[in-house]
Amino acid sequence: MLEKLFRLSENHTSVRQELTGGITTFLTMSYIIFVQPVILSDAGMDRGAVMMATCLSSALATFLMAFLANYPIALAPAMGHNVFFTYTVCLGMGISWPVALGAVFISGVLFVVFSLVGIRKVIMDSIPESLKFGIAVGIGLMICLLGFEWAGVVVNDEVTLVKIGQMSQPYVWVSGLGLTASMVLMCLNVRGAILCGIGVSAVAAAALDLVTFRGVVSAPPSLELTWLAFQPWAALKLGMATVIFTFFILDLFDTMGTLVGVAELGGFMRDGELPRAKQAFLADSIGTVAGALMGTSTVTSYVESCSGITDGARTGLASVVTGALFLLALVFYPLVEMLGEGIATPAGNQVYPIIAPALIMVGFMMMRGVKHIPWENYTESMPAFFTIVLIGFSFSITDGIAFGFLSYTALKLLTGKIRDIRPFMWLITVVFILRFVLG
Repeated sequence: MLEKLFRLSENHTSVRQELTGGITTFLTMSYIIFVQPVILSDAGMDRGAVMMATCLSSALATFLMAFLANYPIALAPAMGHNVFFTYTVCLGMGISWPVALGAVFISGVLFVVFSLVGIRKVIMDSIPESLKFGIAVGIGLMICLLGFEWAGVVVNDEVTLVKIGQMSQPYVWVSGLGLTASMVLMCLNVRGAILCGIGVSAVAAAALDLVTFRGVVSAPPSLELTWLAFQPWAALKLGMATVIFTFFILDLFDTMGTLVGVAELGGFMRDGELPRAKQAFLADSIGTVAGALMGTSTVTSYVESCSGITDGARTGLASVVTGALFLLALVFYPLVEMLGEGIATPAGNQVYPIIAPALIMVGFMMMRGVKHIPWENYTESMPAFFTIVLIGFSFSITDGIAFGFLSYTALKLLTGKIRDIRPFMWLITVVFILRFVLG
């Protein structure tokens, strides 16, 4: 049956290789189970329900990738998208989380449609590579800043806006130990380095009596508080076109970039094309729709799947293993509660020292795209630069993308390189101009 479903012999793999690869992929990306409830809880969502939605939507999307596309690619709520959801849309714009989920749902439906009719390739080809990498790097910078704030390393300041915190505080040392462990293990190419860093921070926090141990396993939490709570019609009425567009574009970028990168590593590409690309995009887009229905932010393909491929995974059987482990993780909610427990600082703020190292490491990994920006070509590199710094400094992915797109179109137009501007870029430029003019 496994041979018939996943064509193991044809892909030169075995059940043992797929099991090993699936477990490895889960270990490298399972940090999202602990991080996602903490980030979305800042938007007012119930942590238990978010964890449930995270595991269920991840498992569903990963199973779809296994059976529709037969690729060893796992999916889960994306880092960056969750930060945009909470801190830009909900807290920054004052949008309630059910309405924000409605925007995620609409973007997912659009992604499904575009995946079926093939428009996704037209959009991807229209957006310059420099801006794609600039957006990814900018989000990495934003996530890294959040991680340092959660660690207590960076704090607010009335004059300079941010400054170094009190490094003698025990929660700072807890984060420092976890971050050091993650860095060392990553340098040694140890799988699950980020998860191990979370574990080290957890042990240190428990030893210093900063968190309360609640046990290891229990019945899964209820999904009732977020199930079908999304409000797509409200999102449309509030004129959230740019927010929906940003969710959609980020999902498209992540999916395309991850699929190509993973496919090249696994040797899945054929004449520059990815076989069964439509099915892979469908798995990704349906995962986003399902995640919005359950109560979590955009679900997308994870580049951490490369770790499983490195360990031998070549088919969807590895994805089945990873998806099953996401379901198994549901019984470990007491650990999720403990790891995401906030600690009050002397200034009255909340920090999350156990989770903070994971955000810093994810930010580091996302910064690698800066090397792909053609810095000598100023009409390409300047817009990418504006995108990076404005996402990081304004803590707004939407505004960073807007300034990047606007500056790109303006520079190409004013320097006589109008042919570099694709029709879709003109359309989005007009949309962002209207957004700023109309407020």
